[in-house]
Amino acid sequence: MNQPSLKTHYHQKIVPELLNTRRLKNKLQVAKVEKIVLNSGVSTSKDKSVINDVAKDMALISGQKPVITRARKSVSNFKLRTGMPIGVKVTLRGNQMWEFLFRLISVSLPLIRDFRGVGSKLDGRGNYSLGIADHTIFPEINLDTHKHTIGLDVCIVTSAKTDEEGLELLTMLGMPFRKSTT
Repeated sequence: MNQPSLKTHYHQKIVPELLNTRRLKNKLQVAKVEKIVLNSGVSTSKDKSVINDVAKDMALISGQKPVITRARKSVSNFKLRTGMPIGVKVTLRGNQMWEFLFRLISVSLPLIRDFRGVGSKLDGRGNYSLGIADHTIFPEINLDTHKHTIGLDVCIVTSAKTDEEGLELLTMLGMPFRKSTT
């Protein structure tokens, strides 16, 4: 079975380079991408079939069957009842994670109109979250048969202890961070 090209690049180029620059003693101390979580919130108040369409699109994007998340509590202001579907999520690990990350970095993000890079703010523990307003940037989505455009959140969870370490790992993987003008 072939390994994804980004995973091979990580093990052959990035790990030795981080060992040298960070002065680590063991390659297991090098930060790595642990998982990628895709999440999309959906309002089903008007059309009940929206959740199924979003689940199909998320399955096409990720290559894995998504989980439909349901409301735990009733909230009358949001017209929400316990058990109603409110979103779709997918957790990617292993080779599927590496394939998705490669497609995100090299294919999908450059398809965003007037793309100048993504923000470089991490969460304080080395993890990165990215919001995508329109899921049609992914080439798997057919625009002709589409009724709704959905937004989704992409959370890249790393084993980095600090933001600096996580930012260095994601930069070496090819994440197109925005150049700061200050």
